[in-house]
Amino acid sequence: MRKNIVAGNWKMNTVLEEGVELASQINDLLKEKKANCEVVICVPFTHLVSVNGVIDAPIKLGAENCSEHEKGAYTGEVSAAMVKSTGASHVILGHSERRQYFGENNEQLLAKTKLALANNLTPIFCVGEVLEERENGSYNDVVKGQVEALFSLSADDFSKIVIAYEPVWAIGTGKTATAEQAQDMHAHIRSVIAEKYGKDLAENTSILYGGSCKPGNAKELFAKPDVDGGLIGGAALQADSFMGIIAAFD
Repeated sequence: MRKNIVAGNWKMNTVLEEGVELASQINDLLKEKKANCEVVICVPFTHLVSVNGVIDAPIKLGAENCSEHEKGAYTGEVSAAMVKSTGASHVILGHSERRQYFGENNEQLLAKTKLALANNLTPIFCVGEVLEERENGSYNDVVKGQVEALFSLSADDFSKIVIAYEPVWAIGTGKTATAEQAQDMHAHIRSVIAEKYGKDLAENTSILYGGSCKPGNAKELFAKPDVDGGLIGGAALQADSFMGIIAAFD
């Protein structure tokens, strides 16, 4: 069966001391209240080792990106093997901000995904449409194409991936897709996976919603049959609000 997951994406926020403090607060709160979902915090590269030192199970550690190169003369890049060596188990790949601001394309993202899998990292692979694509009705085809970028993977490898649907028009804007819009897209993504890899694998793929998910709307979103949790941005930067989203699975 697929997992329910709440993953925090801290983005380029917190200096090291602040990040360690936030992780410690989340860790302490989860000792008091057991989570009914898998919890992942994806933090800046500079924080990985230190944050790993202050979190306990069930919290898992993730990075926000990794290189498409295995190793070598790529100044400033961080490889999947380096991420794994910090104690991380997850890595976010293909976030809309990486696609938009840094020009990441399907070929690069496939290479990153393969290296993540080769290093026993769980990719949280992001897909989603921009406002223009939502308004012109092309959004289903756009998201289908982003998912299909991974379809050269074996079924076994694809089964290790978590998909995150992020309507780009709802990230950092305060806008949120309705629970019905989220469900429709998550069901569409699952059907695209089923066409390639079969219904069983599709049914066992966790698909998260990312796009201004907050404690106030998480329960309605997570109640939808194809929404298996959230990739949380702003609300992950406060321990109480992050815990409020985790509590939506109570």
